[in-house]
Formats: sequence, C-alpha cells, structure tokens
Amino acid sequence: MKIFPFGKTNCMLKRTKKYPQDVDFHPAADPIYPCPISPENTEKIFAGCQDYESRRVRAGETGPVVYACWLDGVVSGADAAEQVLKPLSDPARFGAAVRAEEVMALLEEGGVYGPSMKRAEAMDELADAIAYGHCALVFSGAAYVFQVKTSQHRSVQEPTVEKSVKGGKDAFVEVLRVNTALVRSRLHTPKLKLAQTTVGRKSRSLAAVMWLEGVADPALPREMMARLKALDVDGAVMPNVLDSGLVDAPRSPFPQLIHTERPDRLAALLLQGRAAVLVDGIPVAFAAPAFFPEFLKTTEDDSQHFLAASAVRFLRWMSLILTLLLPAFYVAVATYHPEMLPTTLLLSVIKSKQSVPFSTAVEILGLLVAFELLQEAGLRLPNPVGQTVSIIGALIVGQSAVEAKVVSPIAVIVVALAGIAGYTMPSQDMGAALRIFRFALVLAATFAGMFGIIMGAAALVWHLCSLESFGRAYMSPLTGGRPGDTGGVFTRRPLWRDLYRDPSFNGGDVRKQK
Repeated sequence: MKIFPFGKTNCMLKRTKKYPQDVDFHPAADPIYPCPISPENTEKIFAGCQDYESRRVRAGETGPVVYACWLDGVVSGADAAEQVLKPLSDPARFGAAVRAEEVMALLEEGGVYGPSMKRAEAMDELADAIAYGHCALVFSGAAYVFQVKTSQHRSVQEPTVEKSVKGGKDAFVEVLRVNTALVRSRLHTPKLKLAQTTVGRKSRSLAAVMWLEGVADPALPREMMARLKALDVDGAVMPNVLDSGLVDAPRSPFPQLIHTERPDRLAALLLQGRAAVLVDGIPVAFAAPAFFPEFLKTTEDDSQHFLAASAVRFLRWMSLILTLLLPAFYVAVATYHPEMLPTTLLLSVIKSKQSVPFSTAVEILGLLVAFELLQEAGLRLPNPVGQTVSIIGALIVGQSAVEAKVVSPIAVIVVALAGIAGYTMPSQDMGAALRIFRFALVLAATFAGMFGIIMGAAALVWHLCSLESFGRAYMSPLTGGRPGDTGGVFTRRPLWRDLYRDPSFNGGDVRKQK
C-alpha cells in the first residue's frame, strides 16, 4: 500500500515533511525542558501544582538522601509507600550503599518492589513519567520512575452505544492500559504489536497504535503513527481531534475512521488487516482504513445466522436510500411531477393540501427542522425527561399541527418514515452526514424537481468516490476488488465461504481459515 502525503485541506497536520515507508516509530523530539535532571529542577517544573508531593528518604540507615516525588491522586500513595519508599529505607537492602551511584546500582538490580521501573535520562522523560502516574526517585543527572498508578477509574461496563446481544459485555474505559488489555484478552498472540507516542503539546496524551503483524500491511501502522506525530494541537482529549487530524479529507461530513467502544469488534477489525488507535482518556477506538459499506455493518451480524444477517443488512441499505431520498422525492413529485402518482393517491394528496397554507417544500423543511429539534432535545435532557419530551413532542405537536391545518398528514408520514429509517444506521456519524445531505436534496428538489434530485445524488456519489482512506478508495469494494466482494457488501457470506481476507490492504496472511 502506498503511503500518501497528507492532504492540503487538513490544516491540523504539519505539512513540512513527508513520511517515507521506513519511518521510525520513535523519532527524537525537541526537548520541552532542556534543563538537566535534579531535585531542584523538578521542584521548579512542578511549582504551583498543589497536588505535587515530595519527600526526602534516606537509603538504608547511613546511605545518601534520595528525593522522592509523585502527584497525589494520580499515584496510589499506599502503593508508593509500600513498593518504593519502604524497601528504599530498609537497611537489609540498602544498608551497604553509601554513595548515590551505589543506590542506583541496587535499584537497577531490583532493590525495590515496583513491578515496572525505568531509568529517565532527560527531564522530559521524568516530567512525563510523573504526570502519567509514576513515583520518581530523583538523583543528580538521572532518575528512576516506578509505575504505581491509582486504581480509581471507571470500571469496565457494558457498551451503551453498540448494544451487545451475543457478543462481549465489556466496553472501553478512559484508561489506555485497560483498553489495550481488553484487546489482548481477545488476541493472545505476540503478533499483536503496539507502538506508543504522545499527542498534544499541552495534554501530552498517550496514544497507542495496534495492529497484527503479518495480517496488516506494514505501511499502514507506519502511516498512522506518522499522522499521530504530525498532529499539531494543544490537546487530544476529545475524539474530534483524531477524526479531523488522521483522515484524508477532514472537510467531508462522512466518517473516515471506524469508531467502536467494543473490544471484540476492534479485535475483529484487526483480524481483517486494519490498524487501530487508542488514546488515554478517550473510551473509543479508531480503526482504519474505513470504507462506506463498513458503516452499515454491526458486530451482531457475525453473531446471527447468515440468512438473518443478510436480510437485516439489506434492510439497512434500503433504509439508507429511504432516509436520503424520500423527502426530496415527495417534494419533487408533489411540486413538479404530480402525474407520477397513481390517481387515488394523487387525489388524497390534493385533498390533504387544500387547507394547508404552506407549499410542500416549506412543509417538509419545517418538519425536518422540527424533527431535528426534538432529537436534539431528547439527547441533551436527562434520560427519563428526554424520552418523555421526544415522545410527547412527536405525538402532540405533530397531531396538533395536522388538526390545525398547518401541515398535511402525508408530509408528517414522509418525514417520520425518513427519520425512522435514519435511526437504523449503526453509525451515528453516518446518520448525521445523511441528515445533512437529506436537507440538501430537499432544496435541490424544491428548485429543480427530479432533475435536481438526480444532480444532487450524482454529486453525492462523486463526492463519495473521490474520498480515500489511508490510500484506498472510500467506496471499496463497490469501486473494484475481487470478484464476489460486492455481494458481501449487501449480504453476509456464510462462514464456510468467507475464507480469505481482503488482499488490497493485507500484509500477506490472506487466508482466514482452512
């Protein structure tokens, strides 16, 4: 797979250099704190941090005084005292050390109980380690950091957006290491690789790229890591930073990264040959490359019989066409092409429109706006109140508008059908993009009838075909691929026929099963 340079439209990326295929996963970065490691410099860097804790501990009984520091709340104080400070002051362990070099030598030989120890040679490493939840023992010129993070974080719970019927009942949380462990609990292989970096000048958020060696194209994780390192933002604390910073066309409303909160789905995507990004503090994984048909699939499709899954998947495609074209089609037919309707239906439409003071286009646009308002109100209010507002608003307001002859009953039916069809989209981002283009097609039908719909639909198809996701066409496999791949878009193949991975973004291990 060819690695493409970043698009000119992506203003969040540094476009000062291109990334070759052999880019290093850990290139050297300019130092943020160029001062040498010392207790005094550490105090200066964390000056003004009221949660910064430090104390001086004598190694053994007669050894040198060691400077220990950590951030309260990020580090477990009890674990720091038990695993680091207590063995450091034990005469049996450090009683023979009389110089700082001897203490450091004993630390490297396992003098304390900390399960994870790393030597920091630069102040940047030390500052990052303390901020990420390490307890540090600082000497002049070097420091040793021990991972003793607090366990006070949200426990693993059931997914709330991607409902699970037969799949796993756990979802990602806001802790990176918990999320990577959830993925590794599905893929017990050393071929599951992980490369780590930091994103954000101020937030310094940890980000991890995961892929299966031999299954994913080696160029894919390199390109993903390069794009992460090129993000020039203050912080990566919200998903929109990755949505806009990693994709090829950030101005397009269509999603170009696969979002999932389920570890089992991410494991399945990695088995297909994709790479994924996990960021500390964001309970969502981002996988690429992403193709348009992928957003009409769900994890539950693989848990059902292939006939039932195929029927549901085909129904989603029909719902996509319905939610996108039905309001515009009704406006075009009622305004410009009434001869296309059967006589009985045409008479019913004319009768319902006789007492309505507004045109068909104004009716549909007004109802679509009201539908969006009700949906937004239902999302922003607390769950019990939001559901009540949505139901009461849809029933009472809609019925009152019809009885007051403000809108026609058939217009309410058309908008309601389009809205319900839009709710069948598994991806909320895809549903939002379809709602935007639904308004655009209604406006096109208002001004040009069926010709406007055809031109708008052609422009939409052209836009989708012009998108790329990490070097591959966004509409794949509809725009090319192996014979038979197109059928897998609208239906689900039975297991005994789904033998091969897609070779176009695969790293060589093409066969799924024997």
